[in-house]
Amino acid sequence: MPDEEVLEEGVLNPVQPEIQDPLLKSILAESEAVPAAAPTEQEQAAPLPDPADEVDCVVIGTGAGGAPLLARLAMAGLKVVALEAGPRRDPTKDYATDEKAQNFLFWNDERLSAGQNPVAFGKNNSGTGVGGSTLHYTAYTPRAHRGDLQLHTDFGQGVDWPFGIEELEPYYEEIEHFLGISGPTPYPWDPTRRKGYPLAPLPLNGAAQLMERACAQLGIQTSPAANAALSARYYQEGIGWREACTNRGFCQAGCNRGAKASMDVTFLPLAESYGAEIRADAYVTEIERDTTGRVTGVVYEQHGQTVRQRCRHLFLCAGAVETPRLLMLNELALSSGHVGKNFMAHPGMQVWGTFPEDIRPYKGIPGGLISEDTHRPKDADFAGGYLLQSIGVMPVTFATQMVRQRKLWGQPLRDYMRSYNHIAGINILGDCLPHAANFMELSDEKDARGLPKPRLHFTAQENEQRMNRHAEKLMRQIWEAAGATDIWAFERYAHVIGTARMGRSGDDAVVNPEGKAFDVPNLYICDNSVFPSALSVNPALTIMALSLRTADKFLASLRA
Repeated sequence: MPDEEVLEEGVLNPVQPEIQDPLLKSILAESEAVPAAAPTEQEQAAPLPDPADEVDCVVIGTGAGGAPLLARLAMAGLKVVALEAGPRRDPTKDYATDEKAQNFLFWNDERLSAGQNPVAFGKNNSGTGVGGSTLHYTAYTPRAHRGDLQLHTDFGQGVDWPFGIEELEPYYEEIEHFLGISGPTPYPWDPTRRKGYPLAPLPLNGAAQLMERACAQLGIQTSPAANAALSARYYQEGIGWREACTNRGFCQAGCNRGAKASMDVTFLPLAESYGAEIRADAYVTEIERDTTGRVTGVVYEQHGQTVRQRCRHLFLCAGAVETPRLLMLNELALSSGHVGKNFMAHPGMQVWGTFPEDIRPYKGIPGGLISEDTHRPKDADFAGGYLLQSIGVMPVTFATQMVRQRKLWGQPLRDYMRSYNHIAGINILGDCLPHAANFMELSDEKDARGLPKPRLHFTAQENEQRMNRHAEKLMRQIWEAAGATDIWAFERYAHVIGTARMGRSGDDAVVNPEGKAFDVPNLYICDNSVFPSALSVNPALTIMALSLRTADKFLASLRA
């Protein structure tokens, strides 16, 4: 397949098509004639900060990387401000039970994607708003394994993390109990954990029940998965009682009940209860420094105004695209030559089949069942491993990727989609090795703000291709055992990882094991960009664990 460049589906300033339908035209004309409503209290712009005011810490980003450390720093008594590029929304009013209506949750600024396996962005892996990408993550929260952090030691490929799993385990446990993770106790692939999950597992959806039955026939162990969604009512410090999941199935399109542990209903209310300030619609463009190279403040755009906020320390938690983009735009922390390099994306091969049973793939928690028997397959011809999971899917998302893979159109497409309620899928989440061909750069093309758009290059290398072949063969066997017909596979890559990695030396890493930049004394980075390896599990729980660890290391340095 030739190297190619593709554009993101969502764009910041799309061309508006002409409306043809007369009735729709009249409705739109009537709505335009009605005066705009006054901004609600939630939408009112906050007063501009005093330009002379200096806070202890500014945190850029309010997702899994920024929110936990924001709470930790505020609880320590520091004066902290978080800047979020997207708006603050009210889940109970703004999250309709409608797949297309939730597109505002995704980072829809155009990103350029290149390489032989160009990665999709937007709803695939990028979010915006107070809460970041956790507003639309599927809440799948397995822990990393010890071996995930020592790929080079075990396989002679990839890069080891600069610390072991014992550094993360206390934070995993703390987060699981703070968020109210629903999962099995004991956990089959790590039965020696000190504490079990605080809540029982969520009910299995149709795909999970089929996968469980078929894996049992094939001798593959499965278990209900760990999910950051409540199987029972749960008390949340800083917000009060959160209600249980109703199996609405809209985890990727915003939970309007607060049952999913996104940052806007967990760590961020906790942070605000201790005095943290969160400024929404604050798009950071500039990081200021003094003559010694220390960060002195940031400049951001908010409601059409340019605002400056001075700070003593900066925490950059904007994700594996916007974090390196900000560093490049400001020529900051570039001495290692690794900013934007080592881009990784999880192999997420999917296999779909049609069943006589009524599956209803839109119902229930999407990732209900897990198997980690494939963490280190005995017959593997690749480094690392992967997990297996059942998946739920909304109809528009399913139709979109089905058309991309099977090239159905017109009547054949309509005929196939009539069987949507009888379709079930399983997929993998696998390791990815860093490679020189996979990186992020700034393009010459400008966005609506006049800033260079990021361009990300990704080509699946031999290790990822072998993993995909191994997984596809196994998943086809599972679905055949489950009684599926019309089985087909869809190759995809999820999550963006590793573009400002941590390490022990500034020669081959951007930050040290505590998340501190090697060449900027008061800059910390904490998000999936610092991962040295991709891990064979979903990244959200590990990002949160790193966030708390980074905050604790920083606070310890202040005390010292």
